[in-house]
Amino acid sequence: MNPNAVALDLFPELAVPDLAQKRKAPKKPKTTAHSSGKKSPNSGPHAPESGETAIAGQGAADQVTADWEAIAQQLESHPDYRLLRRLKPRLDWPEPDAIGSDIERTCIVVLDTETTGLDATRERIIELAMLRVVVDNATGLPVGPVTVYDELEDPGKPIPKEVVALTGITNSDVAGRQLDEAKIAQMLDGVDLVIAHNAGFDRPFVESRLPAFARLPWSCSFADIDWKAQGRSSAKLENLAQAMGWFYDAHRAEMDCHALLAVLAAPLPQGHESGLATLLAAAQQPSYRLQATNAPFEAKDLLKVRGYRWNAEQRVWHTRLTSEAALQDELVWLKENVYQRPAMVQVETLDAVTKYSSRAGKIAQRTL
Repeated sequence: MNPNAVALDLFPELAVPDLAQKRKAPKKPKTTAHSSGKKSPNSGPHAPESGETAIAGQGAADQVTADWEAIAQQLESHPDYRLLRRLKPRLDWPEPDAIGSDIERTCIVVLDTETTGLDATRERIIELAMLRVVVDNATGLPVGPVTVYDELEDPGKPIPKEVVALTGITNSDVAGRQLDEAKIAQMLDGVDLVIAHNAGFDRPFVESRLPAFARLPWSCSFADIDWKAQGRSSAKLENLAQAMGWFYDAHRAEMDCHALLAVLAAPLPQGHESGLATLLAAAQQPSYRLQATNAPFEAKDLLKVRGYRWNAEQRVWHTRLTSEAALQDELVWLKENVYQRPAMVQVETLDAVTKYSSRAGKIAQRTL
């Protein structure tokens, strides 16, 4: 298949002289000659050596790749087209030009799980993937090699068909498989921060299976970055990657980790710092879970529009706030719009060690 011809057939408006010339050029004879002037061994009884065939084949493959890349670049330059490229996992990140003894770095693990369901108290992990890498605090960029861990585990019960359809992981794939706890311990040794996209889902699962995760600080790339304020229409990882021009095979844990690291290593749309830099800063600050205790029933629609969520078990509306200033503003809003009278509400302070876990933070009552 000639990629240039395909491109010109599909997108005639992209025709440029070099591609058109390639398309119209007559085919050359297939026979080749050696420096001695004799015909190529292809025309005689003797086949070429395997090394020559491999080199020729690789050269042809490289040329096809180069041709497709040329087409891709032309599409990118045209205002009527947007291009998605397959995301290629990066296993080594460049070191900064100047390395001094005062450079501060943070060792992170990017984590993702595939599970048999959504409830961490009843369901089980079927795949755990982690990427361990060092981040330069000054630039917010990964540096050096990426260590990869990816393993399946038998959940001890059948995998639901909808999970098989989503992940492609079957019962036969996980049969007899088990996470290597020794390798996981090595991956976590010296780690400063665990990052997951929707840590509120992944953290309870891995803590239930591997208690060492409970002792580590966590950040959530879904909740700790205001993607709407960054101009993104969705905070789903696939959508974030597509907005940056990438596609990938989602819903397998390792590839999701590579996609997340790539998204977070890029500058945020509204600003110059990376997503990683934002998460490192977020891990240093507490967040707050505010409960609108005994809120009037008639205020339920107002609370819902405001972004509060209903906890059916505790029968209370609650919301999450990322700073003390935001908490103070919300307390004022509650007093003026919901209670309109003296009231007491509950505030739970969460640091990075308790955030996104099923464990409670420091609880206090605030008077409005």
